[in-house]
Amino acid sequence: MDTEKLFACIDHTALKAYTSWEDIRKLCGEAVRYRMASVCIPGCYIRRVHEEFPELCICTVVGFPLGYSQTEGKLAETRQALLDGASEIDMVINVCDVKNKDYAKVREEIAAVKKTVKDKILKVIAETCYLKEEEKTAVCRAVTEAGADYIKTSTGFGTAGAVLADIRLMKENIGPNVKIKAAGGIKSREEMEAFLSEGCSRIGTSSALSMLLPDGREERP
Repeated sequence: MDTEKLFACIDHTALKAYTSWEDIRKLCGEAVRYRMASVCIPGCYIRRVHEEFPELCICTVVGFPLGYSQTEGKLAETRQALLDGASEIDMVINVCDVKNKDYAKVREEIAAVKKTVKDKILKVIAETCYLKEEEKTAVCRAVTEAGADYIKTSTGFGTAGAVLADIRLMKENIGPNVKIKAAGGIKSREEMEAFLSEGCSRIGTSSALSMLLPDGREERP
């Protein structure tokens, strides 16, 4: 694939607990320069980024990284993120509910966040490394029925990240209006192209420049 088109699929990500403002500012400058889909950043930086980089699409995470916070907490995070200038929300499902087979509760929580997001984009993180195949299938149905825009493989903080087999499973079990985002452990251009070829629309990564530019050099592709 063309390098510029690959950059356009990337949610340029910095979510580590020790991420500084200089890290975020650098990330945003790169996302603007290479025309990436969004920056995915901690909620505490949204307002500052929105003020300094008004042209950027800002994504943030909710219920991150474990997902078992109460729904009202996730809704409060979502409302504040939107108020501060976020356009996309990546929420983590409550894996405890999945393990308890309370899929109705999973669906209802996703629907509540989507109702709050309205016309903004909601991506639902399944954290596939913790799920059995039948659980992944059930989560795909919940995401579809709740009206979310994307299903996402991973937080990048679990025991494993995206794998192609999960993308194939998702394609078979999501509705026609749901897209797929792969994240976690994608470290080469070849891997990125493989995930996109399998049907992903977005790639979440903190390694975009090292994957797509010679020696990670900051040059326009």
